Amino acid sequence: MPDFERSNDYRPAYSQGDFRFPPGLRHSLPFYTRRSWVKFGHPIPLFEHLHQTFGSIAQYRFMGTTIVFVNDPEYVQEILVNQAQSFVRERTIKRMKILLGEGLITSDDPIHMRQRKLIAPAFHRQRIAGYADEIVKAAEGVASSWREGQEIDAGDAMMRLSLRIVARTLFDSEVDADVLSVADEANTVMGLYNFLVAFPKLEQVLHWPIPGVVKFRRAKQRLDDIVDKLIANRRALSAEQLEGRGDLLSMLVAAHYEGEDGEEEDGSSATGMSDAQVRDEVLTIFLAGYETVANALTWTLYLLSQNPEARDRMFAEVDELLGNTGAARDRMRPAALADYPQLKYTEMVFAEAMRLYPPAWAMGRQSTAPVTLGEYRLPAGAHFFISQYILHRSEEYWDEPLAFRPERHTPEAKAARPRYVYFPFGAGRRHCIGESFAWMEGVLALATIAQRWRLEFVPRFPVEAQAKITLRPKFPMSMRTVAR
Repeated sequence: MPDFERSNDYRPAYSQGDFRFPPGLRHSLPFYTRRSWVKFGHPIPLFEHLHQTFGSIAQYRFMGTTIVFVNDPEYVQEILVNQAQSFVRERTIKRMKILLGEGLITSDDPIHMRQRKLIAPAFHRQRIAGYADEIVKAAEGVASSWREGQEIDAGDAMMRLSLRIVARTLFDSEVDADVLSVADEANTVMGLYNFLVAFPKLEQVLHWPIPGVVKFRRAKQRLDDIVDKLIANRRALSAEQLEGRGDLLSMLVAAHYEGEDGEEEDGSSATGMSDAQVRDEVLTIFLAGYETVANALTWTLYLLSQNPEARDRMFAEVDELLGNTGAARDRMRPAALADYPQLKYTEMVFAEAMRLYPPAWAMGRQSTAPVTLGEYRLPAGAHFFISQYILHRSEEYWDEPLAFRPERHTPEAKAARPRYVYFPFGAGRRHCIGESFAWMEGVLALATIAQRWRLEFVPRFPVEAQAKITLRPKFPMSMRTVAR
């Protein structure tokens, strides 16, 4: 670690009034614009530099705001769990409200807790278990569309797979024009994410004829129109018909919040979500379920192509349980829900891929009261960033952190490390409500593809992660299919 205490660029820990601040950058961030580790809209190089220079905690300032970067599992636990009541969502997450409204990702309490109670039954383990067959059918559909020696973009293929799954489970639909339109408009908005986050006071100028703002506004309106139409179709159904459909949209439309006495907390009759609330949650679930798992699967396929020993061990597990299109063709069968707990190594492969390339690569909070982190005391109004991408790769907690080792995720290995060293789905009361669904989707999809194909990486484009709403490959992930 550099001797930052004797550098004009850096500042050691210091006290100011009742507060004690961690070490960090001496000047405001724009002062360092010419440094290789400052790329506005691309924060990972900055986070890497702060970690390498200052260790577990560092602070800097931007436009007069104190920002604290945290890379220590104990501090993570304090922010996300122990002192969670002293934090709200940070500005970059709040900026997503212009797209997602008061969905689970963006809302604060008490709205967040109320919505979570309403939505939780839709993600109960027994509910999501019913989607296992849909996941396998979608994966078989994509895998059967490939031919021997074909060069594919794995990222595009996994997006198509994930879109099929979300269409069936969220909308009880095939990938029709409406679902494709939702995906297209969502991709347009995600392409504008860094612009939307960086634009000052964007909420006040959404009606201005600024090209990027106009593009966002039109995409958002089209998204709202499509989802509103789907919601209206569900509202026209009876309670029995909604129950019979079983898709997540129908569950959201039918959901009712009830207190312990079967009434609302204000004493009125239990009521469900408004159309606006349903729309916000549909868009949130769509983006979370579509983009994140697709990217996790893409990175997994790439990492398997680079680590043949782990790939072959996963193949052996799948072949023993399910058979394959090669020597075990005579006993090959589709994966089923009952197989999921038996695919232990496949799950470890998926877990290790999300360690190196976590789809949710960072999160932010803002303090609403003074908070204490170890020896430091920070004021209300400070912003805090935590990056799973950085913590999952920290040498302090992982031996040879850049090596792909699924064995890091055995029950024994997980029990031996700090709880908040690995948290690809967040932590605390705001952890991802769809985590169980994502694990099942990833494992069953990987097993289904592995029955038919080995994918070999074709180095046609650089392999580079792009940190936007999720961590996606910046360039096409070209791979060649080899039949098994």
